[in-house]
Amino acid sequence: MECHFILLFTIVLYFSSFAYSNNWPIGPQNYTERPKVESYCNGALYPFCPTGFSDSHIPSFDDDDKIDLYVLKAPVWEFKFGKLLADLNIIHDAIGFKSHKTGHNYTTEWYELYQLFNCTFPHVVDGRSSPVWCNQGAVCVYPGITDKHWSENGTLKNVAEMSGKDFNKLADYIKDYNHTLPFYETWRVRNSSGDDYQQWFNPCDCATYVQRVFCQAYKLGAKFVDNYTPKYTFITLISDEPVKIGNSSEIFKSDKKKDVAHDIMQFYSYVQAHQPILHFLESLAGLVEYVAFKHKFYLYYNEEYWMLPIKSPFVKLTYEPITFDYCT
Repeated sequence: MECHFILLFTIVLYFSSFAYSNNWPIGPQNYTERPKVESYCNGALYPFCPTGFSDSHIPSFDDDDKIDLYVLKAPVWEFKFGKLLADLNIIHDAIGFKSHKTGHNYTTEWYELYQLFNCTFPHVVDGRSSPVWCNQGAVCVYPGITDKHWSENGTLKNVAEMSGKDFNKLADYIKDYNHTLPFYETWRVRNSSGDDYQQWFNPCDCATYVQRVFCQAYKLGAKFVDNYTPKYTFITLISDEPVKIGNSSEIFKSDKKKDVAHDIMQFYSYVQAHQPILHFLESLAGLVEYVAFKHKFYLYYNEEYWMLPIKSPFVKLTYEPITFDYCT
């Protein structure tokens, strides 16, 4: 009897482990509608999509029109640092499209509503018991393609063509994307920096948007140029298997988790952007010390907190080719 029990337990454990392991990697959650933005976030330094159409609207085209698709790349924060971040392959991605019939062209991109740092780390606010996140992103569509901006330090290249009929379907996909994927996720998380890895979390950023839109265009029949293999920027945290802690209510409104709640607040206190530069550098040094000695990194993903057992080399910045194989 004991042998039968051990055998049964082993079988159940094996399949339970198999099912659990298949939960990885975790991707961004789809929403039926965009969540409300925390009121604290409504003081953005730069306005979002100031020349764009409302609600990610894209003009429709005649069914028999031909639409060119362009890959657009430029260094992150080019307006501040010029081409500096291009040398580090820290690149912002977007898509351009142009009508053969009218000659009109447009740009679409997906980026953070309240700047990149605020999407990556929360605010620790006096009088608030939990971090305040301003981490939503959205689709921006606006008329024109600024040739100089994209070509001077980056890329402006015609890579595909599709019919107006199929592009109108792509426009519907883009509008749906804007409502269903509202949160920016900076980090990709893996257990290794090498070629043999287990991926834990997928990012959701400007590059993810471009990859998904091009993939959808490919599925709809867009004809891409031969041997087109784009590259994208990835910031990868290296961690052993993540440990789920819970959502904000489960952590910060529970006496049972007050120690971890305190630890999370301490962790994020090291990465507060709105402070004098010397204090910021001191805080950054505190973060490095925390991660290096405690081997912990707190990740907020799909409105839940995870503890990453971070390990060397801790983080890796790469510029990687992505083929259309991922579309199938």
